[in-house]
Amino acid sequence: MERKKFLKSLAIVSTTGTVLQSCTNTDQKNKTEDSLQVGFIFHSVYFWLKDGITEEEEHDFLNFFEILKKISGIVSFHTGKPAATNPRPVVDNSFSYHIMLVFTDLEAITSYEKHPDHLAAIEKYSKYWKKVEVKDTLIR
Repeated sequence: MERKKFLKSLAIVSTTGTVLQSCTNTDQKNKTEDSLQVGFIFHSVYFWLKDGITEEEEHDFLNFFEILKKISGIVSFHTGKPAATNPRPVVDNSFSYHIMLVFTDLEAITSYEKHPDHLAAIEKYSKYWKKVEVKDTLIR
């Protein structure tokens, strides 16, 4: 019964276009999104897709995230779209997609940045975006 309620709530949320999809790297099952610790790095990447891309191209772009989340060293991996929050001067919801990754330390994020799968995925899927912003935060 609880599963039915959960699935129903997901269906309601997804129709608003504000659902936040989340995926935890299965290579590190003992680590969860709640395991943020001092010294971990929160890697936040915003994507602005090119104007005029088709629905099929946008769907193909999402394969980019599927490749990235399989790279070792990620503690948690989440994707999302802009939330329909109240407009305010400090809020920028102009991006198309956002990924949020957590790494244990500088060595882990450096390994991810240089990983051949990461570099190949950027090469393959960068044709879909016009702008990317990366913001890294050291958890204190």
